[in-house]
Amino acid sequence: MKNWQGIWIVAEQWQGKLKRISFELLARARKLADKSGEPLSAVLFGYHLTEACQELIYHGADQVYMVDHPSLSQFDPDIYANCLEELVCEERPAVLVAGATTTGRTLMPILAARLKTGLTADCTDLDIEEGTGLLLQTRPAIGGNVMATIKTPNHRPQMATVRPRSYPPSPRDPARRGVIIEVKLSDEAFRTRFEILGFESIGDEQAQLEDAEVIVCAGRGLEKHTALFLIKELARLLGGAVGGTRPVVEQGWLPYPCQIGLSGKTVSPTLYIACGVSGAIQHLAGMRGSKFVIAINKDPRAQIFKVADLGIVGDVKEIIPRLITYLKEMKKDD
Repeated sequence: MKNWQGIWIVAEQWQGKLKRISFELLARARKLADKSGEPLSAVLFGYHLTEACQELIYHGADQVYMVDHPSLSQFDPDIYANCLEELVCEERPAVLVAGATTTGRTLMPILAARLKTGLTADCTDLDIEEGTGLLLQTRPAIGGNVMATIKTPNHRPQMATVRPRSYPPSPRDPARRGVIIEVKLSDEAFRTRFEILGFESIGDEQAQLEDAEVIVCAGRGLEKHTALFLIKELARLLGGAVGGTRPVVEQGWLPYPCQIGLSGKTVSPTLYIACGVSGAIQHLAGMRGSKFVIAINKDPRAQIFKVADLGIVGDVKEIIPRLITYLKEMKKDD
């Protein structure tokens, strides 16, 4: 039986196109592989994947395990977990890392339970411990007040999910060379209890949130959901996306894919405009990567002002209409 060795990432794709999280994982894992002296492999599930696999090599993978099958064209938790379990049991990687995305958060706990190993979710940092070679998995704990570093000394593989947008993606180097391994799995791996009826788009403003350069975020300070049209109009004029805090989502003002924070999405836009956002620790954990933060809140003691580059003390419902009018006039002049 093989020893547990090698660093693996679970890459993600949609309709043959790799998602940004795949390149973020490769950047992190490349550092781990170089430090540990282990090879770096990517696993990719889907259909018609050859071109995507080559891109993974260009972005840092030494080899790619490609499972190309019609049943993998859409994400099915049963089939993906079956395939990954069979592959891991055969190849025995020491470390397995995935994104803390809908796919990763669904797939990795199933696999960890089946393999009877640990899983550290929503990591913000990964490292290799000197001397032991163990994976150091760091994540926020106790509402983001503490950064906990976790190790898995007795079970393999060592597994973690990593927050999207918490690390820059690896650069593309078309001169890199690697190996693409087309894996053939058992018929049993492609059996499922689910019937996929179809997919429904969540809408452009939600789909682009994690990749948006400008985000306008709605907080409870809006007071009424009818004021959301101001947030959406401001985001439209700036070419940005709309986000929301947990209370806003829980009240049904915005759908869950718009939620930013510890229990939502992690974002890192160039410009983040927090409108009526108090600045709870859980929310700040999701937007700390923003390059420039503008906060609008009528409470001068709101926590959001402590992380803002520019703070405006005032009523959101009075200030945003002025911004909208000003932006429209600027566009008219242009």
